Amino acid sequence: MDRVPILKIGEILLVSIQIDMEDQVALQLQEDLADRIVATGTHGVVIDISALDIVDSFVGRTLATIASISRVLDAETVVVGMRPAVAITLVELGLQLPGIRTALNVELGIELLDREHLGEPDQEDVVIEP
Repeated sequence: MDRVPILKIGEILLVSIQIDMEDQVALQLQEDLADRIVATGTHGVVIDISALDIVDSFVGRTLATIASISRVLDAETVVVGMRPAVAITLVELGLQLPGIRTALNVELGIELLDREHLGEPDQEDVVIEP
Protein backbone atom coordinates (compact mmCIF):
# COMPACT_ATOMS: atom_id res chain seq x y z
CA MET A 1 0.00 0.00 0.00
CA ASP A 2 1.17 3.52 -0.83
CA ARG A 3 1.75 5.95 2.02
CA VAL A 4 1.65 9.71 1.98
CA PRO A 5 4.96 11.19 3.20
CA ILE A 6 4.90 13.45 6.27
CA LEU A 7 7.90 15.80 6.59
CA LYS A 8 8.82 17.88 9.63
CA ILE A 9 9.83 21.47 8.84
CA GLY A 10 10.59 23.34 12.05
CA GLU A 11 7.47 23.07 14.19
CA ILE A 12 5.23 22.20 11.25
CA LEU A 13 4.41 18.93 9.53
CA LEU A 14 4.14 19.02 5.75
CA VAL A 15 1.92 16.44 4.05
CA SER A 16 2.28 16.35 0.28
CA ILE A 17 -0.46 14.28 -1.34
CA GLN A 18 0.96 13.01 -4.64
CA ILE A 19 -1.16 9.85 -5.02
CA ASP A 20 -4.84 9.01 -5.34
CA MET A 21 -6.55 9.13 -1.95
CA GLU A 22 -8.14 5.72 -1.81
CA ASP A 23 -9.91 4.64 1.39
CA GLN A 24 -7.01 2.70 2.87
CA VAL A 25 -4.45 5.40 2.01
CA ALA A 26 -6.65 8.06 3.65
CA LEU A 27 -7.15 6.02 6.82
CA GLN A 28 -3.41 5.30 7.04
CA LEU A 29 -2.63 9.01 6.57
CA GLN A 30 -4.99 9.95 9.40
CA GLU A 31 -3.29 7.47 11.73
CA ASP A 32 0.26 8.36 10.64
CA LEU A 33 -0.38 12.07 10.98
CA ALA A 34 -1.96 11.75 14.44
CA ASP A 35 1.06 9.72 15.57
CA ARG A 36 3.50 12.30 14.16
CA ILE A 37 1.65 15.25 15.75
CA VAL A 38 1.86 13.58 19.17
CA ALA A 39 5.49 12.47 18.69
CA THR A 40 6.71 15.89 17.53
CA GLY A 41 4.44 18.21 19.52
CA THR A 42 3.91 20.25 16.37
CA HIS A 43 1.49 23.18 16.29
CA GLY A 44 0.61 23.05 12.62
CA VAL A 45 -0.01 20.83 9.62
CA VAL A 46 0.28 21.95 6.00
CA ILE A 47 -1.42 19.66 3.49
CA ASP A 48 -0.26 20.25 -0.09
CA ILE A 49 -2.87 19.10 -2.62
CA SER A 50 -1.33 20.79 -5.67
CA ALA A 51 -0.82 17.40 -7.36
CA LEU A 52 -4.53 16.54 -7.14
CA ASP A 53 -6.43 17.25 -10.36
CA ILE A 54 -9.79 16.31 -8.92
CA VAL A 55 -11.26 16.13 -5.45
CA ASP A 56 -14.42 14.21 -4.69
CA SER A 57 -16.58 14.24 -1.59
CA PHE A 58 -14.49 11.43 -0.05
CA VAL A 59 -11.26 13.45 -0.28
CA GLY A 60 -13.07 16.53 1.04
CA ARG A 61 -14.39 14.60 4.04
CA THR A 62 -10.92 13.10 4.59
CA LEU A 63 -9.35 16.58 4.72
CA ALA A 64 -12.04 17.74 7.17
CA THR A 65 -11.46 14.66 9.36
CA ILE A 66 -7.69 15.20 9.34
CA ALA A 67 -8.22 18.82 10.38
CA SER A 68 -10.52 17.73 13.23
CA ILE A 69 -8.04 15.12 14.47
CA SER A 70 -5.22 17.66 14.29
CA ARG A 71 -7.24 20.27 16.20
CA VAL A 72 -8.01 17.78 18.98
CA LEU A 73 -4.25 17.21 19.20
CA ASP A 74 -3.64 21.00 19.41
CA ALA A 75 -2.44 21.52 15.84
CA GLU A 76 -4.01 23.73 13.18
CA THR A 77 -4.36 22.63 9.55
CA VAL A 78 -3.81 24.63 6.37
CA VAL A 79 -4.53 23.17 2.94
CA VAL A 80 -2.36 24.63 0.20
CA GLY A 81 -1.99 24.34 -3.55
CA MET A 82 -5.68 23.99 -4.34
CA ARG A 83 -6.25 24.26 -8.07
CA PRO A 84 -9.15 26.44 -9.28
CA ALA A 85 -11.01 23.40 -10.64
CA VAL A 86 -10.70 21.69 -7.25
CA ALA A 87 -12.06 24.76 -5.44
CA ILE A 88 -14.98 24.95 -7.87
CA THR A 89 -15.73 21.24 -7.37
CA LEU A 90 -15.71 21.57 -3.57
CA VAL A 91 -18.16 24.47 -3.76
CA GLU A 92 -20.39 22.68 -6.27
CA LEU A 93 -20.46 19.58 -4.06
CA GLY A 94 -21.50 21.80 -1.16
CA LEU A 95 -18.65 20.46 0.97
CA GLN A 96 -17.95 22.29 4.19
CA LEU A 97 -14.36 22.09 5.37
CA PRO A 98 -14.67 23.18 9.01
CA GLY A 99 -11.42 24.02 10.73
CA ILE A 100 -9.43 24.13 7.51
CA ARG A 101 -7.62 27.28 6.50
CA THR A 102 -6.30 27.61 2.97
CA ALA A 103 -3.32 29.30 1.39
CA LEU A 104 -2.08 29.49 -2.18
CA ASN A 105 1.22 27.66 -1.59
CA VAL A 106 3.36 25.93 1.04
CA GLU A 107 5.32 29.07 1.92
CA LEU A 108 2.17 31.10 2.60
CA GLY A 109 0.66 28.19 4.55
CA ILE A 110 3.69 28.01 6.83
CA GLU A 111 3.61 31.80 7.33
CA LEU A 112 -0.09 31.60 8.27
CA LEU A 113 0.57 28.88 10.87
CA ASP A 114 3.58 30.76 12.27
CA ARG A 115 1.50 33.95 12.65
CA GLU A 116 -1.28 32.05 14.42
CA HIS A 117 1.19 30.27 16.69
CA LEU A 118 2.79 33.57 17.67
CA GLY A 119 -0.62 35.11 18.31
CA GLU A 120 -0.30 37.67 15.52
CA PRO A 121 -3.54 38.74 13.86
CA ASP A 122 -4.41 37.67 10.32
CA GLN A 123 -4.02 40.36 7.72
CA GLU A 124 -7.79 40.70 7.37
CA ASP A 125 -8.04 41.19 11.16
CA VAL A 126 -5.68 44.17 11.18
CA VAL A 127 -7.47 47.47 11.69
CA ILE A 128 -5.72 50.61 10.48
CA GLU A 129 -6.96 53.70 12.19
CA PRO A 130 -6.56 57.18 10.70
